[in-house]
Amino acid sequence: MDRMIATAQFGQQDIARRLGLNVTDLTCLGFLIEASVAGESLVAGDLAERARLTTGAVTGVLNRLEKAGYIRRTADPDDRRRVYVVMEETAQERILEVYGPFYQRLGALFGDYEADEIAVLTDWFTRARALFDEALHEIRQAVSAAPPAGGSQPRRG
Repeated sequence: MDRMIATAQFGQQDIARRLGLNVTDLTCLGFLIEASVAGESLVAGDLAERARLTTGAVTGVLNRLEKAGYIRRTADPDDRRRVYVVMEETAQERILEVYGPFYQRLGALFGDYEADEIAVLTDWFTRARALFDEALHEIRQAVSAAPPAGGSQPRRG
């Protein structure tokens, strides 16, 4: 499992580079794609929350994604302060050029399994993701409660 996670992390770096992005921008693009597929509209604040970034950092991400032609921002007609992030029509095609072969291989791999086996795999990955989320939440809480690394301790004596 650790090896698969490491491979995925390195893969994200390679894919981001191929798409002309950095990993944070690719991660945010993934959240935008996920929302688009689910029929959701995201605003910058939603993206900041999902990516665990400040709104200022997300503004930089959106500037880069817009400049690279992956997204555009559209104002909410009812509230001009609210800006929606929308995928450009050509973005998905550009992304699938890179991800497509990988998805095809995964599809072929799933073809080797029966429906009940796929159900078990789906259950395992769903539950494993929940465990990851829980563990990361605990780690983040411990980090936020810990004193800064390298910080000085008061002298005694």
